[in-house]
Amino acid sequence: MGCETATNFQYSRGLEGVIAAITSISCIDGEEGILIYRGIPIQVMAKNSTFEETAYFLLFGKLPTRTELDYFIGDLKEHRALSEHEIGCILNFPKDAHPMDALRTAVSIMGLNDPMKGAESRDINLRIGIKIIAKIPSIIAAFDRMRKGKEVIQPDSNLSHAENFLYMLRGEKPDTEDARILDIALILHADHGMNASTFGSMVTASTLSDMYSAIVTGIGTLKGPLHGGANERVLKMINEIGSEDKAEEYVLNALAEHRKIMGFGHRVYKAYDPRAKILKEYAERLSEKNGDMKFINIGKKIEEVMIREVGKKGIFPNVDFYSGIVYHFLGIPTDLFTPIFAMSRVAGWVAHIVEYLQANRIFRPRAIYNGPVDVEYTP
Repeated sequence: MGCETATNFQYSRGLEGVIAAITSISCIDGEEGILIYRGIPIQVMAKNSTFEETAYFLLFGKLPTRTELDYFIGDLKEHRALSEHEIGCILNFPKDAHPMDALRTAVSIMGLNDPMKGAESRDINLRIGIKIIAKIPSIIAAFDRMRKGKEVIQPDSNLSHAENFLYMLRGEKPDTEDARILDIALILHADHGMNASTFGSMVTASTLSDMYSAIVTGIGTLKGPLHGGANERVLKMINEIGSEDKAEEYVLNALAEHRKIMGFGHRVYKAYDPRAKILKEYAERLSEKNGDMKFINIGKKIEEVMIREVGKKGIFPNVDFYSGIVYHFLGIPTDLFTPIFAMSRVAGWVAHIVEYLQANRIFRPRAIYNGPVDVEYTP
């Protein structure tokens, strides 16, 4: 038989180490703990850029001029508002639905009546992608307010992407520092190479399905706890530990029992995740601002013990470890942490989809067959 077997094909479980695409969007040096967006270190982007400028940079391959950025920001603002149909659908979602399920469904609803869908080209995919980037914050905020019995707030065109999201979520305009810290978190999460959700969205797009379907794939993939969701579990772990003096015992017991410490380790990074370093700084700043050092002190103690015990194995904090503390102090409910991840990463999804489709080839890996052959059929 001609079935693929372990003897005649190389096998990589989970496609680890397999090169499946060429990209100029982002690059990770896992050994040195480096992340760059189109040649610029993530630290530089976080310090100097905004999410809107970062999204433009990822999508179009160059930093925008002031005029280009103003036009792009205007485009995002124009598409923020949800239609009456979209709001009506969200108001009828089950209040106990997971926010990622609500987000996935709402993006599908967006695609139902879009006249541009089905006439895919680079320009149309970018137009649809920008519309999705603009509306995802509105979807998340609308669902959260609906499930709490609060009125859905319309977007404010005078506010930035991050400011407007916090406004629609909280019902009041955020202070400058809170808005800037969320903006930085969105920059840090905007892209990260060929991760599972990016790959999933690219697989869907490679079949020449539409942009909405590809983004829904990304959202569904990100929902999985092995990809998104780790920051939620970090905060739950910190709450379970309860106090700084109990952190070391918790970590040592977990390691002895071979239990995973959430927010540590990465398939690519064997050094400290550069995004985690930045978020740690802002987690400390927000803790001091709010007069509550419990979470950050427990987190820093966990980090200290983990690096001492397993740092030599290349296990360090990843982006999820401190992001949950940041979001907590921004007043964001724990189960919205992963939707906010999607709110940022959608820029990377769209960028990779558009880039890959320029020289598209449908993804079609093979599987090694290890089942029986020549089995007699007995009815």
